[in-house]
Amino acid sequence: MSFRLTSASFQDGDTLPDLHVKAMGDTSPHLRWSGAPAGTRSFAITCYDPDAPTGSGFWHWTVANLPADVTELPAGAGSRDGRDLPPGAVQGRTDYGYAGFGGAAPPPGHGPHRYIFTVFAVDTERLDVGPDDSGAVFGFNLHFHTLARASITATYENRGQG
Repeated sequence: MSFRLTSASFQDGDTLPDLHVKAMGDTSPHLRWSGAPAGTRSFAITCYDPDAPTGSGFWHWTVANLPADVTELPAGAGSRDGRDLPPGAVQGRTDYGYAGFGGAAPPPGHGPHRYIFTVFAVDTERLDVGPDDSGAVFGFNLHFHTLARASITATYENRGQG
């Protein structure tokens, strides 16, 4: 069985529902994963927009230190207080400047953006990351500890005038 990520909130390639857009709900989507490789000791999740006009993309969510027996997060688990995350899990600072999920918000008229949700199977129970750490810091730590990854992508376009 291969490592796989799915969501009850959207299918891979769908338009991101309004509930997960910054101005209309700002709620993290439901995520479920299966088929993690042997040796997985924890999981991490990221949501990244490579199409943001920043030169470095935009981090919408980072979560690490999810216990290895957790294979699903409900919609809304990425709230700023993290109340729906398992004990020990940590959310990093998004490019909005706070820990917790930050919904889609591409500039008006910039075209469709991709929101890539990735779950990482990690070879250690704890990554050395915290709520003030950026997506780049999470990514650096994940680079050295990832056994496998699975992704799904949704798109969103703000059709307003620029």
